Amino acid sequence: MTSNGAPHTLPTGHARIDHMEMKGIVKRFPGVLAANQVDFDVRTGEVHALLGENGAGKSTLMKILYGMYQPDAGQITIDGKVASIHSPADAIRQGIGMIHQHFMLVPSLTVAENVALGMPSSRAPMLDLDVVSERIVQLAKTYGLQVDPECPVWQLAVGEQQRIEIIKALYRGAALLILDEPTAVLTPQEVDDLFVTLRQMTADGHALIFISHKLHEVLNISDRITVLRDGCVVGSVPAQGATKSGLARMMVGRDVVFQYKRDEVQTGDVLLRVEDLTAQSDRGTPALRAVSFDVHAGEILGLAGVSGNGQRELAQVIFGLRSATGGKVWLGSQDVTNKEPDTLNALGMSYIPEERMLDGVITDFTVAENVILQEHGQAPCSRGRLFLNPRAILQRSSELIRAFDIKTPNANTPIKSLSGGNIQKLILARELRRKPRVLIAAQPTRGVDIGATEYIHQCLLDQRAQGTATLLISEDLDEIMALSDRIAVLYEGTVVGIVDRKDANVEQLGLMMAGVRADAAS
Repeated sequence: MTSNGAPHTLPTGHARIDHMEMKGIVKRFPGVLAANQVDFDVRTGEVHALLGENGAGKSTLMKILYGMYQPDAGQITIDGKVASIHSPADAIRQGIGMIHQHFMLVPSLTVAENVALGMPSSRAPMLDLDVVSERIVQLAKTYGLQVDPECPVWQLAVGEQQRIEIIKALYRGAALLILDEPTAVLTPQEVDDLFVTLRQMTADGHALIFISHKLHEVLNISDRITVLRDGCVVGSVPAQGATKSGLARMMVGRDVVFQYKRDEVQTGDVLLRVEDLTAQSDRGTPALRAVSFDVHAGEILGLAGVSGNGQRELAQVIFGLRSATGGKVWLGSQDVTNKEPDTLNALGMSYIPEERMLDGVITDFTVAENVILQEHGQAPCSRGRLFLNPRAILQRSSELIRAFDIKTPNANTPIKSLSGGNIQKLILARELRRKPRVLIAAQPTRGVDIGATEYIHQCLLDQRAQGTATLLISEDLDEIMALSDRIAVLYEGTVVGIVDRKDANVEQLGLMMAGVRADAAS
């Protein structure tokens, strides 16, 4: 309360939420108890992190709080009063906002138009985008969110788009903000910027719920941490004094490996060579500028860099999904520049794409249908290229489900029903089953929980031991350092240096990611 007895209001203009509490929440789906008597709460000025593997119930619980699902039992109270939340509109009216992992923006609209979308105009039936823009500028200044209200969203980087999502929630008066995997697609620098904003928000009286798989980030930003496993609360602990190993054990139910055993592998011939490669971005600007490197058999070459410096375009050019405008790509002794993906598959190249839901699977297909995407026209999956062989397809998919521990009710389950980690395991299973000579792994663990990450990392090391030449493209420096034999850094479409893993350190790589050449950064 203020000195005159009025409710304290946040800079957003909404009365703050002092205490939100969920008690005995139960939610059932067919064959799944997604939330089992869950208790969870958050207070003003606090970041309460929610941890758990994919499928543990985190998103289900938060979708109940945001009104997207209705609980089968339990209740939600806000400042001691039972809250009736039957839709996101109800949640917003009561001061609850949510930043989804997959942004809810219209790319063709401007920042101001996206923020105003669905909100009444102060000059109805006329638009009031000038008023909206002014408010956006105020919010951006308060929370350090640099945005241009007139800029079309499609022109913004991922980190900038996330700022728009936060501004949308604040514009609507969110006093309690749910952040679902907010750092999954951000670079380390963008994460640092986000955390500055979040700390400012809690200082101003917001209550924040932070969902993440990244333990070091949870320990960095949180005040309290609650861990879910199989829809149940395993425990809640203060962030101060908590450890990565202890939290991982709570999440998975066993000890998790953070330092991998790397056997010495005798590297062989160069299996992938890129020479002076150039390519254009989607906007027609240069994305790759004379990129050159090679990868040997039995080697993992890690490619580090801040998002948007040509990593996506490089992977697409190598695998024939984007045309090279200059230079060469060699697979062994064969020039494969601008060859089709099916030709590259036949020659022994596999690709784990950065956007698994866009480039890795067909979301309306089943698990089994996604397993055979690249071989549906070949025996034994088909009979004479015209008719599929359901029995052979079921056998093939069931073998891979077992071998790669893919958690799915059965092979005929729609792929979109699986968690992100299990979808990534399926893509990995499909690509590795063909025993590739060269593997392009682009952001292989982005948005994947700690158990699946450990599994995927071990698969990549197993491929290394079998003599596969692997190009690992990742924005996670911990991942790059843990798995790579050599590390290349890409900056503005150019390789600024390649260093041996044993000689590399985070400070040196950080300088290279900012454009300092390897010899100057060492």
